[in-house]
Amino acid sequence: MRGVWLLLCVLPWLGACASTPGVQVSPAQRAAEVDLVDVGSVVPGLRQEIRYAGGQNFVGTPITGYEAPKCLLLAPVAQALARVQQDVQREGLSLKVFDCYRPVRAVQHFVRWARDPADQRTKAVYYPNLEKASLLDGYIAETSGHSRGATLDVTLVRCMDDDCVELDMGTPFDFFDPRANTAHPSITDEQRRHRAQLVQAMARHGFQNYAMEWWHFTFRPEPTPRTAYDVPIR
Repeated sequence: MRGVWLLLCVLPWLGACASTPGVQVSPAQRAAEVDLVDVGSVVPGLRQEIRYAGGQNFVGTPITGYEAPKCLLLAPVAQALARVQQDVQREGLSLKVFDCYRPVRAVQHFVRWARDPADQRTKAVYYPNLEKASLLDGYIAETSGHSRGATLDVTLVRCMDDDCVELDMGTPFDFFDPRANTAHPSITDEQRRHRAQLVQAMARHGFQNYAMEWWHFTFRPEPTPRTAYDVPIR
């Protein structure tokens, strides 16, 4: 398989790249070619709010590569997520995903935005305590583990029919601030319990939380740890 060689960041919040040569971008342009599946068809009752397919995100505009509001993951990862959903449904809850597989071209869009100091439209909501110039040093990496199809951004919701309310996790999704660290001491006891509930539910089925972001989980072991994808989400 031919592709573009990359060093993928395993600590995207810190902006630190692992020295992991041998990770390449697949030349595939269709999800079926690489076993990326629509998670909504695998996980009954999954709630989805795919932020990067619309304008409600830190860039403030739909992101390149998100042509449809779908959650794609590699098939074994989607099947593991279905088992998490079964568990949380027994507690009267549901999973809600904000992002799943992320094309390489989408990550490149993030980087272009971060390098544009004139665009400050979303500062008050997503990075009120930081200058935009600092985001590339600590928050937005030039490569992402999401592009390997085994990482997702998720929370828990409680639903009555079609009316769902997110559990209070202490910060919104994609809030660039230390308070989003999973174990940050400033959150309330209730918020701490909710974060622990999510982490434990995901961990039971192989998903490891990234300590800098309460919403960020990666399935271990990754099915394709040395392959990233640039398949558009359609």
